[in-house]
Amino acid sequence: MAAQSQPSLPLAGRVAIVTGSSRGIGRAIAIHLAEIGARVVVNYTTKSSDAELVAAEINGLPSPGNGPRAIVVQANVSEPSQVKSLFDAAESTFESPVHILVNSAGVLDPKYPSIANTSVEDFDRTFSVNTKGAFLCSKEAANRLKQGGGGRIILLTSSMTRGLKPGFGAYAASKAAVETMVKILAKELRGTGITANCVAPGPIATEMFYEGKSSELVEKIAAENPFGRVGEVKDVVPLVGFLASDGGEWINGQIIPVNGGYV
Repeated sequence: MAAQSQPSLPLAGRVAIVTGSSRGIGRAIAIHLAEIGARVVVNYTTKSSDAELVAAEINGLPSPGNGPRAIVVQANVSEPSQVKSLFDAAESTFESPVHILVNSAGVLDPKYPSIANTSVEDFDRTFSVNTKGAFLCSKEAANRLKQGGGGRIILLTSSMTRGLKPGFGAYAASKAAVETMVKILAKELRGTGITANCVAPGPIATEMFYEGKSSELVEKIAAENPFGRVGEVKDVVPLVGFLASDGGEWINGQIIPVNGGYV
């Protein structure tokens, strides 16, 4: 009996840019998309060594063709020319239009100030990365992603837009703006075959989550979840992988919380 051929991977032949992918949720997403077939641009702002480790892990995966599975590109998502460079690098290296943008770059003020005590400088930085960055990446993607099927814009926001906890005023507002924007973007992309959605994680055990929190506060946050734990990156990446694949095409203009029932 002849051996059956293996089914192709869901994202085989597709190119993905994952911003903020040197660590945390972005890192896990980049690796997952590569595992299901994508060629990936690993993006970082300051920690090149972390990004190189992610790319090395991806390039160590079995490859169906020639050339790298991942490249590393430094870019600050709040700078238009640098966002453009992400797409330029992807197109020139992989000789293909970009199919998938996942915007995972983000900042959170570890001081958790009240709105009354939030400095203008910290407010501006939060909105520059979280909101302006998502806007610039979405703008570039809307103009450059492959049309006619397979185009995906996936923006990471936060369940804090529903949790509305004190100390998260600027952060939650910066993410809520992105959630509003994506609903309009999805409608504006009518006829292109490109979808646009937000994935809104709850508390996830990453370096950014733990910064500025006492062990007692972490335990309290875990206890607030019906599962009695803080989320892990492995809880988020399957959803992103699904939205990026053909199976996710009919999900468009949505904000999808992934938080274990935290909110």
